[in-house]
Amino acid sequence: MTDAGRQRLDALMARGSALLGSEVAILCGAMSWVSERNLVSAVSNAGGFGLIACGAMTPELLDAEIAGTKALTTRPFGVNLITMHPQLFDLIAVCAKHAVTHIVLAGGLPPKGSIEAIKDAGAKVICFAPALSLAKKLHRSGVNALVIEGMEAGGHIGPVATSVLAQEILPELASELPIFVAGGIGRGETIAAYLEMGAAGVQLGTRFVCATESIAHPAFKKAFLRANARDAIASVQIDPRLPVIPVRALKNAGTEAFTAKQREVAQMLDEGKVDMGQAQLEIEHYWAGALRRAVIDGDVENGSLMAGQSVGMVTSEEPVADIIATLVREAAGALASRRELA
Repeated sequence: MTDAGRQRLDALMARGSALLGSEVAILCGAMSWVSERNLVSAVSNAGGFGLIACGAMTPELLDAEIAGTKALTTRPFGVNLITMHPQLFDLIAVCAKHAVTHIVLAGGLPPKGSIEAIKDAGAKVICFAPALSLAKKLHRSGVNALVIEGMEAGGHIGPVATSVLAQEILPELASELPIFVAGGIGRGETIAAYLEMGAAGVQLGTRFVCATESIAHPAFKKAFLRANARDAIASVQIDPRLPVIPVRALKNAGTEAFTAKQREVAQMLDEGKVDMGQAQLEIEHYWAGALRRAVIDGDVENGSLMAGQSVGMVTSEEPVADIIATLVREAAGALASRRELA
């Protein structure tokens, strides 16, 4: 890694790093059951920016998780909250109590008053924008930064590829506010390319699952190490009345079980046992349970193996610091080589 390449990388990441308070503008995406105190603190300690995945946690559980993370790092980290969580404002209050500096809102449009509640507590708000129109709306709403995540990502995904979103959104809004690109990123050369397009930084999830510090079950990690890009497939929506957000995961028996779960929830909807909001929560609770079975219990046949298409680039279990150092070296090398060719 040349000094010129690293200097160029730092310059391109400067706005993102300043917003996050980290050495490099690399966020570790919030992955339920994986992005907990150990991985989050390791990422922040290594110069990146860790995010606690709140998911379906109660306020009490989130309170303990934030406290546990603060015991392991003095560096900034954030909390990812799901907008449809029934106790969203209680969770925001827990973050405020701990003076959490950054909150990421995911899973849909932020409900009325949530952005203001976060900013009133002194934290910065980062939101996901799967389309240019929504990105503009969120910008007008006063968010501090955006994450644009393409369908190559693991877990809940939108319908558009990362490269297309970047071409649509970065030229329009990158000069207005910091934008982090996510989805399918596994190497530093790609990070360099998005930075040159105007991104303030990037977010990666799949690349960190097999980190030494990740508490994911050895069987879960082994499934990642064996997989390639085509193994990470998106779930299929079987009932157009039930707006299920597709989930990308490694194909297994759990993939088929989700199809059955959708039929069950659709029938409950038909019979008036649940309304649409409750139906969506049923689906979310299914994913939380299925993911736990895989990540924590190691049931890689029946649990959910959420993974992005970059999973084929995860080839070994290694410390977080080494992963970040490799990404930085690759990105700086790509930037240096392009300058030499210019």
